[in-house]
Amino acid sequence: MIITKEIKLNEFTYSLEHGRVAKQASGAVLVRFGDTVVLATVVGSDEPSAQDFFPLSVDYREKAYAAGKIPGGFFKREGRPSENEILSSRLIDRSLRPLFPEGYRNEVQVMVTVLSADKENDPDVLGITGASAALTISDIPWDGPVAGIRVGRVNGKFIANPTYDQLEVSDLDLVITANEESIIMVEGESWEISEADMLAALEFGHQQAQPLIQMQKELQQEIGKEKLQVAVPELPEGLEDKVRSMATDKIRELLNITEKKDRRTQLKEHYAQVVESLQETYPESEADIKEVLHKIEKELTRKMILDESRRLDGRGMDDIRDITCEVGLLPRTHGSCLFTRGQTQALAVITLGTKIDEQKMDELEGEFFKSYMLHYNFPPFSVGEIRPLRGPGRREIGHGFLAERALKPVIPAEEIFPYTIRIVSDILESNGSSSMATVCAGSLALMDAGVPTKDQVAGIAMGLVTDGDNYKILTDILGDEDHLGDMDFKVAGTKNGITAFQMDIKIKGMKMQIMQEALEKARQARLKILDVMNRTLHEPRHELSKYAPRIISFKINPEYIGAIIGPGGKIIRDIVDKTGATIDISDDGTVKIASVEPRAGLMAKNIIEELAEAPEIGKVYKGKVKKITNFGAFVEILPGKEGLLHISEIEPFRINRVEDVLNVGDEVLVKLIRIDDSGKLNLSRKAAMYDSEKPSLARHKSDSRRR
Repeated sequence: MIITKEIKLNEFTYSLEHGRVAKQASGAVLVRFGDTVVLATVVGSDEPSAQDFFPLSVDYREKAYAAGKIPGGFFKREGRPSENEILSSRLIDRSLRPLFPEGYRNEVQVMVTVLSADKENDPDVLGITGASAALTISDIPWDGPVAGIRVGRVNGKFIANPTYDQLEVSDLDLVITANEESIIMVEGESWEISEADMLAALEFGHQQAQPLIQMQKELQQEIGKEKLQVAVPELPEGLEDKVRSMATDKIRELLNITEKKDRRTQLKEHYAQVVESLQETYPESEADIKEVLHKIEKELTRKMILDESRRLDGRGMDDIRDITCEVGLLPRTHGSCLFTRGQTQALAVITLGTKIDEQKMDELEGEFFKSYMLHYNFPPFSVGEIRPLRGPGRREIGHGFLAERALKPVIPAEEIFPYTIRIVSDILESNGSSSMATVCAGSLALMDAGVPTKDQVAGIAMGLVTDGDNYKILTDILGDEDHLGDMDFKVAGTKNGITAFQMDIKIKGMKMQIMQEALEKARQARLKILDVMNRTLHEPRHELSKYAPRIISFKINPEYIGAIIGPGGKIIRDIVDKTGATIDISDDGTVKIASVEPRAGLMAKNIIEELAEAPEIGKVYKGKVKKITNFGAFVEILPGKEGLLHISEIEPFRINRVEDVLNVGDEVLVKLIRIDDSGKLNLSRKAAMYDSEKPSLARHKSDSRRR
């Protein structure tokens, strides 16, 4: 039986359908919005795994056929996930994970597949609702449903699930996951909007999500399966009481150590001692003992914050760790900054490239080029660990994308700064938000490179600890505060407003009052960080690094593009070989020449301008004789442009043979006297001679003044 639920959203029909496809999955739903169709499936294992964590995997994949495309490459099939697919997988994962019951260890796999893309509506946000609907109707225990909504704002008006065209003119792109009571997850970017506007956007998104949640509840009532009971393994009798009596006081004492490494080392040693002392009484219970120890540490840390307003490193709730900024650190790079905040340190390096360095993006909505990119690396030594390097993982791609979005509003337009900009952030230490440190380091590095950014951008990570009734908001959270707390709430922006936003929570929802307070505290913290950054470097350097390429940009008549490129690219290759410059010519006649040596760029520009120069009647040219006939000579006055110098126009008197005056290869001054209807050029040497003998008007004026 096929069951469909539908509503209208942003003038499109939004529908959820069950019963047509993938009926052997634990739950499967087709989501359609316009002509974009997404299949969301979920499968759960019958037995819990032996692992000590919840094994949830979420994969979002886009089929090329969805947009009527054949994949590129040798194999002509979909390969490893793109960055966009990884980012969408993370959005879905972060929306679902907080709502699985504590202690649930059965393996769950969520798969979201884009089957049809109308190139109007982004399928990523549909995947959140689809995955929620599949879980809701399945037998897998999960405290949903939730719905995903994208919020845009055009001309001051909020729009739910805006189209690609609407997003192009929107000053906001916010993805929100919400349940009936509150908001679960947020990620997005904006063009320096205020905290009040951000809060209004969140409230709008929460409201717009409600009909999608109601559709899922109706679907569950009709065909939902009974949820499995979560079998939480029981601890051996007396184990928890024994561990608490042995360890609680010592853990409370060790939590007063403010230095992270010392605290973690001594806690680890204490845990090992507790495990060893209980080995005979409770054999093969090491995992259970460690679970209780971690539970005690979490309880004591949260109690210390809630009851004593004291944090692990001794700071107050609103205190920011000490910040240092160093720019121009690396001598041969185009721009660099080392940003250190407490035990979090990011090294951001700028590389300026040319048009050929742009990144080609092949997405379902079409192909486009990126001239600004940020790459984030998180090596294991940054947290004192050892692990193999296997390329960027999902976390690195997600953190880099957030920082890239945060800086995007201050990146100059291509017409102002025609460079490809790459920022690389290497995290050298981490204890707190390294993505927000990347934002700060990247902003300063851009200014150090001489990129004409319009303002500094800073980022801050906020935390939350709550017992349901009481709560404390933490500014500039530590890694342990993130791990043991209830929220990771990142806000980046300039002094004028927010540019990027991300929130993940571990509780069932977030009250708007708490969010409003967190936004205001984040604003105050951001202004303090910006003040430190501006004391280091308050505006972009006036000159680029001497190692950066110089780009000359100008326009030519598009009719001459073919003449500049030449047959098989011969002429443009000759220019590149002769000057050493890199040349890019767009179809509209925009020419961009890049070279580290300024003279090389100017030389290439002069050659191209000559090739693109249109012959002008009445102008005198220094030409070269290319061919002689019995009726005159053909003279090249501009590269690739020849005219006829008739025998009667060579001298002011009659000559019998052209060779009496001119030879092939001679340079001669000629005047363009006529362009006939077929475009042929007629030249005159005697007219040019006459012009050169005429006294100038300026000389007459000068003589008259002297008299």
